[in-house]
Amino acid sequence: MIATENTLQQVQRAIRKIAEKFPMTDEASMLTDIHIRVSQDTGEVLAFDDDDREITRCVVEQWIENKDDDFYETVAKDFRQCLIQQKELVENLSILKPYSFVLEDDDRDPITELYVVDDDTVIIDPNLMEGLDEDLDNFLAELMKS
Repeated sequence: MIATENTLQQVQRAIRKIAEKFPMTDEASMLTDIHIRVSQDTGEVLAFDDDDREITRCVVEQWIENKDDDFYETVAKDFRQCLIQQKELVENLSILKPYSFVLEDDDRDPITELYVVDDDTVIIDPNLMEGLDEDLDNFLAELMKS
């Protein structure tokens, strides 16, 4: 499933609504994560704080009754793209760092971290890290032989 322009605009709008709840101030909130729940049946996107209080909600029409096996991987990709596009906004929320955006399913089970905001931490796309452990093990084995 390739995101339509309308889908990306709806996701960006949801991110802006989250940011409106945490405008940059001198006193940061103690919130540590923003939980984003996406329903594969209804296309509904809900954002919650750590105490399960709703921050915002919207419906992404393209995601209504989407039965794709890779639905959550696609949603994660779309959210990451929009979060990166709005990096300046996302990284300046009035929330104590580190905080992260976490994608969850209907049952509130975490699927993946979408974006981590911390002055010293960078999350790399998981696809780039695929096979890294094996490569490091092989490198170390070769190094030990020498």
